[in-house]
Amino acid sequence: MKLTVSKSKNSASFYVQKTIRKQNGSVTTITVEKLGNLDEVKTKANGKDPYVWAQEYVNELNRKEYEEQKEIIISYSPTKLLKRGEQKAYNCGYLFLQDIYYSLGLNKICNKISSKYLFEYDINDILSKLIYTRILYPSSKSASQKHAGIFLEQPSFELHDVYRTLSVLAKENDFIQAELYKNSQKVVERRKDILYYDCTNYYFELEEADDLRRYGKSKQHQPLPLVGMGLFMDYDGIPLAFDIFPGNQSEQPTLKPLEKKVLHDYGLDQIIVCTDAGLSSKSNRKFNDLKIGGERLRSFITTQSVKQLPSYLKEFALDPDGWHLIGDDKTYDLNELDLTTDYNKVYYKDRWIKEDLSQRKIKSGSTLLEQHLIVSFSLKYQQYQRKIRQGQIERAQDLINSGKYKQRPKNQNDPHRFIGHDVVTEHGEVCNKDVPFLNTDIIFEEEKYDGFYAVCTNIENMGIDEIIKINKKRWKIEECFRIMKTEFKTRPVYLQDEERIKAHFITCFIALFVFRILEKKLDEKYTCEEIINTLRGMMMSRPGEKLGYTPTYTRTDLTDTLHETFGFRTDYEITTDVNMKKIIRNTKKK
Repeated sequence: MKLTVSKSKNSASFYVQKTIRKQNGSVTTITVEKLGNLDEVKTKANGKDPYVWAQEYVNELNRKEYEEQKEIIISYSPTKLLKRGEQKAYNCGYLFLQDIYYSLGLNKICNKISSKYLFEYDINDILSKLIYTRILYPSSKSASQKHAGIFLEQPSFELHDVYRTLSVLAKENDFIQAELYKNSQKVVERRKDILYYDCTNYYFELEEADDLRRYGKSKQHQPLPLVGMGLFMDYDGIPLAFDIFPGNQSEQPTLKPLEKKVLHDYGLDQIIVCTDAGLSSKSNRKFNDLKIGGERLRSFITTQSVKQLPSYLKEFALDPDGWHLIGDDKTYDLNELDLTTDYNKVYYKDRWIKEDLSQRKIKSGSTLLEQHLIVSFSLKYQQYQRKIRQGQIERAQDLINSGKYKQRPKNQNDPHRFIGHDVVTEHGEVCNKDVPFLNTDIIFEEEKYDGFYAVCTNIENMGIDEIIKINKKRWKIEECFRIMKTEFKTRPVYLQDEERIKAHFITCFIALFVFRILEKKLDEKYTCEEIINTLRGMMMSRPGEKLGYTPTYTRTDLTDTLHETFGFRTDYEITTDVNMKKIIRNTKKK
């Protein structure tokens, strides 16, 4: 770098400039820093000759650049033992998570919470480490506190501080969620007009239930007490809000309370709520059927079981005649479709109905909800369903042949549902012998619905293609639950205190929030497993005190994308302590 002074008639301007060589071989000069005009430099020089001060300033910049770029020679001795207890390996992958954590203002949220309580520990350090370890090293709170020691920045807290923090986080649950949503709008663009809602449950390693952890139907088929979770997600798959409820409680009544909270706390007005059939009760549909002054404020799109439609609508849905393609006025007959040419096409038929589809007794004087029923059919979906069923049929036959079948409640994916039982002799006479057989009637009945898929909505001014497109995005909320359960290992939960249980789900929710934004920043080009394994594997070795850090991980397309996206690099042959401190500071400057 060199000092350049551009003089004019009445003044002079001082610049720090540098000559660089471009990739094409040409040479150019760039301005690194503008020091100011003569009067400004005199002020900075503080009585010193401005030209002398400016040159000394440039010399100091060159010295620092040399120190940062000079080669470092490290010597090792084959006879010298390592120092006992000296840490040599550190994870730097968490820095990308830290960059998002601070951009979401979670440190400021922690500061606001800290101002309300009198404690000495650093709640921001605890929460941030709980988030990073939940993503990279999911484990118990005790183990998380130990895992945090592998990061470049060592934890400043003890285990008892973690448990104290959990109680505080539980009390501030609503505040944290609302602030997180507000801050996130400055980080990523959020489409707030379409919301997805779904529920799941988590099991606990204990035998005795309590008010929150109750015995119910586990999604993981575990005979243990459960806690349910309801989750709202936006159109891009980023979490919006969550709540937990007793594990034996029906999921359907959980939608309205959380939706009301979201509408109030987040200031949303016109929304479309998308759910699956299990949450599409008559009450929930009517709640999201709100018009004021002719303007629709709340709408719904929900899946509809074709099997559970009234008989005349079921007949309409399964009728092979009268189908259409989007943007095509022609009418198609499903019996005339060809696997070769029509395999990837999606056909539809629709009609507006004004009736209660819950098949419950309608109260006298009640207002019927007008809904748009859209039924779609796909040969590809039909073949997929039949392939899955064929595997289940083969397993059912194997169970019959081996005699290992069980008489138990039939779940929709359980091969036991195809096993029938007759108490007859080989001549057809009634006896006490249980004779299992493959029930082809059930198989035939299920096959009638293969390839068909239905949704209901109350939206009047939206194209069928857009409605179908919105509904297809529901897979993202299922993926949210999969990430939390599989990658973040949210279950089983070992905590006993109710406040700590709530705080556990808060940390998991924030971890999912941070991770989803990371995926979005990477343009969703990589799988969840690829990202987490890469971040976890980004280890650095510390050769010795004040010698810096050397990466021990493999540089890949993903690590390059991470560095380019976040604007810093940890993959030089060695990163000095000064540069590493600068990187850490920059991840917190949001």
